Amino acid sequence: MSTTSAEEKLDEDERRGLALIRETGGIHQSNFWKELDVSSRKGSRIVDTLSEKDLINRDETVYEGHNTYYLSPTAKDLDFSLLMAGDMLSPFVGDEEVNPQSDLFSQWVMNLAYEE
Repeated sequence: MSTTSAEEKLDEDERRGLALIRETGGIHQSNFWKELDVSSRKGSRIVDTLSEKDLINRDETVYEGHNTYYLSPTAKDLDFSLLMAGDMLSPFVGDEEVNPQSDLFSQWVMNLAYEE
């Protein structure tokens, strides 16, 4: 099932839950249902649905001394094309500082400008 068709079958609360996970980049399940303002039971059902449809990752963790799950968007949900200019990866990816006067940066910006 494609991500798009899986999302089309979500109810309103499931869509809000998926949006929350995407916006935060990840959230502990113990905070998830509170942020959505739903019961913990309803929050768990939403998480189960999103996980079954492979729209989120659900990893066991300990948070504030309690066992819970960390919910994050699936990698296929991320749009890496935003880091590309043509076939060049953004020079901003990595730990080093980027010199805006460098040839590499200039070339990347020019590729970005000439993309269709």
